[in-house]
Amino acid sequence: MKFLIIDDDVEICETMQSLARRMGLDCAAAYTLAQGMAELQAGDVEVVFLDVRLPDGNGLEALPRIKNAPGAPEVIILTGQGDPDGAELAIQGGVWDYLVKPSPIKQTMLSLKRALAYRREKRQERSPDDLDLADVVGKSPRMQACFDLVALAAQTNSNVLVSGETGTGKELFARAIHANSARSGGSFVVVDCASLTETLVESTLFGHRKGAYTSADRDREGLIKLADKGTLFLDEVGELPMSIQRAFLRVLQEKRFRPVGSTAEITSDFRLVAATHRNLEALVEEGTFRRDLLFRLKTINIELPSLREREEDIGLLAEYKIDMLCREYDLAGKEFDADFLPVLQRYDWPGNVRELFNVLERAFVASGRDRTLFAMHLPRDIRIHAARFSLQHGGTSARSFGAGAESSAPGAPRAAAEAPAENGAADAPATASASPAPRTRLDTSGSLKEFKARMEQAYLNDLMARHGHDVQRMLEISGLSRSHFYALVKKYDLAT
Repeated sequence: MKFLIIDDDVEICETMQSLARRMGLDCAAAYTLAQGMAELQAGDVEVVFLDVRLPDGNGLEALPRIKNAPGAPEVIILTGQGDPDGAELAIQGGVWDYLVKPSPIKQTMLSLKRALAYRREKRQERSPDDLDLADVVGKSPRMQACFDLVALAAQTNSNVLVSGETGTGKELFARAIHANSARSGGSFVVVDCASLTETLVESTLFGHRKGAYTSADRDREGLIKLADKGTLFLDEVGELPMSIQRAFLRVLQEKRFRPVGSTAEITSDFRLVAATHRNLEALVEEGTFRRDLLFRLKTINIELPSLREREEDIGLLAEYKIDMLCREYDLAGKEFDADFLPVLQRYDWPGNVRELFNVLERAFVASGRDRTLFAMHLPRDIRIHAARFSLQHGGTSARSFGAGAESSAPGAPRAAAEAPAENGAADAPATASASPAPRTRLDTSGSLKEFKARMEQAYLNDLMARHGHDVQRMLEISGLSRSHFYALVKKYDLAT
């Protein structure tokens, strides 16, 4: 087995190599990210010890590339500047451990041994590559981590809680767990807790006997019984009435229940998968959700990322949806113009994948039988958002996002007027008689990546100058998550 240390501290690298020899392992050292990525291409690296601050980049930002390298190594962060936000970002990126220098040799060896043991056992388990993930699209590290949990859940009968924002695909993941489990031959029964009325919830879940109440003219099996030998999916479980939560907790424990109007209990051997877009811990604190039920639900917890947290998957999702629509309407495949995907990637997608698919279908319809999808085929609000983003992050013409053809559309002139002026007069009122500002010459002497980095840093500097230490306000304005914001602050060595 081989592990790799990526750290610009020569002494740390030598210490780790000495540790490797004592453990009978091979250890390679790299002093930059570039050298580390070159080592990883060999594909025989099991574990990577990674520093955060490196001469040619930020280790946390390189996590996706490292996790997707040949062999998909486990990553242990070894940094001299540990902080809670950095640890959160690292764990979200799928690291094995987060150690702060100077870390005791015993702790470092223990973390390495556990990571290697985990790798050995993981090889014997079902791989995510073996899963049937029909209609589940994504290759980002956050999604790969979710696929790992689906593979784990599919091998057990444990309860699963799938959480995530609206439109992230919670039911899709629940169905994937069922389809890959030993219960795939049984029924997948969906219970929409948000639509259950408190008066009918018991009858719906537990069933009833004839005569149990006025309209009960025959015996009826409840959804829990219908899920016998299969999977019961409680969608939006946070909406389950308190009056039924205690009874359902007993059903989870005993797998026995009594239909309404019956004197005898019946059994149902079901596997439970629940989903919610709400914070159940917060509901527990509010007294509207039982803590003991929450513990029962989240034996395995899969937290689905929002679409804005996996921007790299937008292209894959767009191709998947457009190809599906082409097959449905028996049309030849469509191509994307160069401006099409950048517009999608500059939108924050509050409705996540569901909203993206809706927008793509509208663009598909607008394109008719054209072979190419252009930005102009996208809804106006999406293009205006992209134009605003572009003008605020470097002054690219809004016309490249399909906004030029609708310059008279409501909102388009305002998007240009609200772009921050480079002379510091961003707050000056715009007037109809004002003459157009002279076009600013951009510095294009370097690469596009370098230009984007300069603009990103300039944006953050201006944001922090305007709002001081008010991090919450900066997050609201920028649309960044807290972990992403702090990652950028570290990247450009800014002080908050």
